Parts: sequence; C-alpha cells; structure tokens
Amino acid sequence: MTTQVSDPKIDNAPAYMDAVAEVARVAGDVAMTYFGKNPETRIKSDGSPVSVADINAERAAREWIERRFPDDGILGEELPVARPDAMRRWIVDPIDGTYTFLQSVPLWGTLVAVAEGETVIAGAAYFPALDEIIFAARGKGCWWNGSRARVSAVERLAEARLVTSDARFLRDAARRERWMRLQNGARAMRTWGDCYGYLLVATGRADIMVDDVMSDWDGAALLPIIVEAGGVYTDWRAP
Repeated sequence: MTTQVSDPKIDNAPAYMDAVAEVARVAGDVAMTYFGKNPETRIKSDGSPVSVADINAERAAREWIERRFPDDGILGEELPVARPDAMRRWIVDPIDGTYTFLQSVPLWGTLVAVAEGETVIAGAAYFPALDEIIFAARGKGCWWNGSRARVSAVERLAEARLVTSDARFLRDAARRERWMRLQNGARAMRTWGDCYGYLLVATGRADIMVDDVMSDWDGAALLPIIVEAGGVYTDWRAP
C-alpha cells in the first residue's frame, strides 16, 4: 500500500487538494442517489458486495478525471486500471463501506487520492449521507467542512477511544495479542467504523482507528488526512 505523504519537491499538492475534494463530491453524490433504495447488488470473488451504485459512482469519478487529466492513470476498486504506467494516478474508492451503504447506515464514504509514483499528493473523503467532507495535502493541513481538522490531544491509551470496522481478525496470534492490548487498555471501543472511523480520528472525536486489511483504494486518501491532522498512520508491524 502507498506509504508516503508527498515529498517537499512536489509542488502540485495544493491544487490537487481541491481537485480530490471535487471528484469525491461528484462520485459521492451519484452514490447517494441509490442510498436507501436497495440497489442491484452482486457478490465479488473476494466475498464482498458491489452494487450498481459503486459502479456508477466510480464511472462518474473517472469521467471527471478523464476530461481534466487525460494523461493520468486511474486505479479504482470496481473498474479496470487506466494507464497503469502513468507517472501520476488517481485512486478511487466510490463507496468505502458498501455493506454499510447497503444496510442504509450513513457511515459510508467516497475516497479519492492522487499519487505521483508511490507518493500521495492529496486525499479526500466525502460522506454524502452526513454532509461531511474532509481533505488534505502535504503542508496545507487537513480541512473538515471548511475548518481546520486536528486529532485529539489524548496521549495515553487508557484515555483513548478505539474504533474499528470489524474485530473478526483474531485468528492470527500476533495481531490478536496487539488487538487485545489495545482493546483492553482503551477507555472505550466502538465498531462500524469503515472510513468514518478515520474521519473521527482526524477530527478529534476518536483516538485510534484499526482495520486489519486495506487495499490502496481503502487507504491512500486517508493517509494525508490523518498525517496532516497531526496523527500517525501506521500498521501492525510498527513497534
């Protein structure tokens, strides 16, 4: 998965911060037209659901990008990769939390990032059902509904509010030990996080968000959001 925020030499970040926010709104608004309406759905080979809302939202994002950045690559969750060898690529998850979306729970979002090589330039997460948007770019901060976003000042695990999408990843002994240490040490633990859990952390309403497995389209947009809000974005392998 992409693991860097943009390098100081890359000066495109400010302009792309606005662009990822606009693409996220475009795709998210398309998805929202299907929310609560039981859209046609099938199960993918990995066992996860995908609906017509996912497909059409990603198509809307790709059309926006193709019109304005025809040389850029596009990596999306639901449709084939476009121009995989392009120096710059857009990374799109049209509905992060499809199961949540299909249950008519509003904690789903649209994620969009731009990367040059393996370096993330900017990222945005839009939550249409909640009318919330958060976006960031290196050196430009993290912005939530027009205001600067910051993580909480909590420094001790005993005071921390822990969030996760699904805690059923305890089959691996090493991860189980780390998870139980977090869960038992935290002040409180809640689930049904999906990408909304990262928004809660970036805005100081939760302190730790844990997902066991993430693809590029799940995590790329969230990386600059968390880091620019003053947080730490890491994995199970970190000490």
